[in-house]
Amino acid sequence: MKSTRRGFLAALLTAGGARTLLAQEPSGGDSLSADPLRQPWNVGIQRDTVGVLDNDPVVIAIERRLRCTCGCTLDMYTCRTTDFTCTYSPELHREVVAMIEAGKTPEEIIAFYVERDGEAVLMAPPAEGFNIAGYLVPGLVIATVGLGLGAYLSRRRDVESGSDVAAGRDAAAAEAAAPDAEAAERLRRALDEVES
Repeated sequence: MKSTRRGFLAALLTAGGARTLLAQEPSGGDSLSADPLRQPWNVGIQRDTVGVLDNDPVVIAIERRLRCTCGCTLDMYTCRTTDFTCTYSPELHREVVAMIEAGKTPEEIIAFYVERDGEAVLMAPPAEGFNIAGYLVPGLVIATVGLGLGAYLSRRRDVESGSDVAAGRDAAAAEAAAPDAEAAERLRRALDEVES
């Protein structure tokens, strides 16, 4: 069998890799204690295992309508699935799941949170009463500013085009008022006669 440089390097790396892997194996046979990423309690807060209702579309829809109370301004679902240091959103999630398991409807769950924490817990307040102003005023302000800006630019364009017409009229009047060569010669002779 012919030995090549590549074959030799492959055998050397394989033997070195196996030796490295064996050195990482913990003594005592407990392979989990060597890897802190397999033990969430070593890294941070231990999370519950995922249940059937954790990713249920109804639960997610409810949590997306409710604000997390930790102060992050995210909805419950986004907070619990992205901010793993938050201790509020997992507890709120467990409350929502418990209410779903108890047979409450999504509207009843949202009403419970609104009653307990006020309308501030909603991601979008209901469009009734004074809240309608929050929905309508920004659009009306933008439309009014847009119309005002359009009117101003239109008026400015008319003024500029009017000044161009006036400038053209003035140029035509200046040309008409400018004497031709014969008239200039007559004027010069008349001035010469007056001076003499």
